[in-house]
Amino acid sequence: MNQNLRNIAIIAHVDHGKTTLVDKMLSQSGIFRVNENVRERVMDSNDLERERGITILSKNTAVRYGDVKINIVDTPGHADFGGEVERILMMVDGVLLLVDAFEGCMPQTRFVLKKALGLQKKVLVVINKIDRPNARPAEVLDEVLELFIDLGADDEQLDFPVVYASAREGYTSLDPVVRDGDIRPLLDAIIEHMPPPANNTEGTAQLLVSSLEYDDYVGRIGIGRVERGTVKRGQAFTLCRGDGTQSNVKLSRLYTFEGLRREETEDAAAGELVCIAGIENIGIGETLCDPECVEPLPFVNIDEPTIAMNFVVNNSPFAGREGKFVTSRNIRDRLFKEVETNVSMRVEETDSTDTFKVSGRGELHLSILIETMRRQGYEFAVSRPRVIYKEDHGVHLEPIELLIVEVPEEYTGVVIEKLSQRKAELEDMSPRDGGSTHLEFRIPSRGLIGYRSEFLTDTNGNGIMNQIFHGYEPYKGDIRSREHGSIVAHETGTATAYGLFNTQTRGRLFIAAGTEVYEGMIVGENAKDEDLVCNVCKLKHLTNTRASGSDDALRLTPPSILSLEQSMEFLGDDELLEVTPQNLRLRKKYLTKEQRVKAANRGM
Repeated sequence: MNQNLRNIAIIAHVDHGKTTLVDKMLSQSGIFRVNENVRERVMDSNDLERERGITILSKNTAVRYGDVKINIVDTPGHADFGGEVERILMMVDGVLLLVDAFEGCMPQTRFVLKKALGLQKKVLVVINKIDRPNARPAEVLDEVLELFIDLGADDEQLDFPVVYASAREGYTSLDPVVRDGDIRPLLDAIIEHMPPPANNTEGTAQLLVSSLEYDDYVGRIGIGRVERGTVKRGQAFTLCRGDGTQSNVKLSRLYTFEGLRREETEDAAAGELVCIAGIENIGIGETLCDPECVEPLPFVNIDEPTIAMNFVVNNSPFAGREGKFVTSRNIRDRLFKEVETNVSMRVEETDSTDTFKVSGRGELHLSILIETMRRQGYEFAVSRPRVIYKEDHGVHLEPIELLIVEVPEEYTGVVIEKLSQRKAELEDMSPRDGGSTHLEFRIPSRGLIGYRSEFLTDTNGNGIMNQIFHGYEPYKGDIRSREHGSIVAHETGTATAYGLFNTQTRGRLFIAAGTEVYEGMIVGENAKDEDLVCNVCKLKHLTNTRASGSDDALRLTPPSILSLEQSMEFLGDDELLEVTPQNLRLRKKYLTKEQRVKAANRGM
């Protein structure tokens, strides 16, 4: 065993404090200069992560504690990015399982722990946020133990070490009542309980690639673990690809992790996490082997996607105005490039050359791709998200989600009623300190599409909702997903205050006066359950007649500007979301009323 090295991953549910804990481990280990200006959540490096406050991509870093180097992998906490967690577990020997001292075990806690136990990884439990009001560390520890038992942990796995922490305040302890100190008790526990990697340096070199990055200067960079032997810069290898083919390659650069930097090195021994450059088209799950001993390593099976959308070339009257990449070839190349690094996403070509089927873990998983592409200058349209069904011996199966809801007690009734209409089954209900109620449901994935905004409205923004994929079960029956129709623009032009004033009484508007619209564009939500065509470009006829009060300024209700996720939730089966670098526009699939009538008659 290489006693001077530890490889660990930090896994948890979203917002339980993984990235904040890594911040403190880095700052207290002396990685930064005394006068260095370091921003919060330094590991969340891309713009989307910082804007949304979530980790999307796994990140590598390393700290030194005494003579020991600790390689740390910070992983996403949202269920939609579970594929990142699954493949990262191949690189490490142990995991820190973070659990919020108030919220306890949440859906993603179960998912990541199940994967870690299945791969026989050593688990160190960190109960975080012990300084939080209403924290209940003793009860949460009991919940964690129950979760281990539910997941079939053996006696050795059940004997897990526990550390209590406040990542925000920067202290850890073996005692839940301590409220000061530093991060050293956690680092001591890592050294004591996390197994060091095997010092297997005698055999031939072997390296498994688990992640990819890109650098403008050296091109594609593979990140992985040296499983056997010693890897050297400039060394020749046989690359065993995922499709079974092999090719001869040569490393041009070799890096290890030191703090937030990649440092170039001449060689790296077994157990070390490294970055390699100089190999074109290297992929995740592929193995580099010494040519004298070609033995490809198995890679973890990634769970299949459950939600799909169609990405379509934009054909609206405003197409090509704002985007830089608008053709089907541009969109196709970008989507297939995405699946090279995003292992839990699938892209398929369809019968139409301008339509591509993209499948992912959830709506957030797909919306992050959409937002990333629009920021890169792509222009396209997407269809309504739909679930992926399966057939098993003639039985029609659909994906089921485990849904956990925390709501104030007064909203419990309306939440249960609305979810029951969406075929949810209540499995557990318990009170929590502070007047909130904890609810657990099993619900079809399609029942959650479009529900989040309705949930926030029903609970006045005070509810918390988390879900994770549970499995496939027989089809639960039809679900009515939308109770309101769309307000559709009658003609192409510019929306006027006069036209919008006469329309706003019919429902909720999505646009303001002065917005350019086209025929078939959705400008609002109808109060009734049918579509309504309105002329929002209508001008007031000028006459010589004047009456007191008739020419007062028109008062318009401020429009509801929908975010990307809200727009995706609003979409109906016959509607598309037009995505450009500057605008999001909802529209009908068929723009003219005649086309929509013909499509309805054909059952399209």
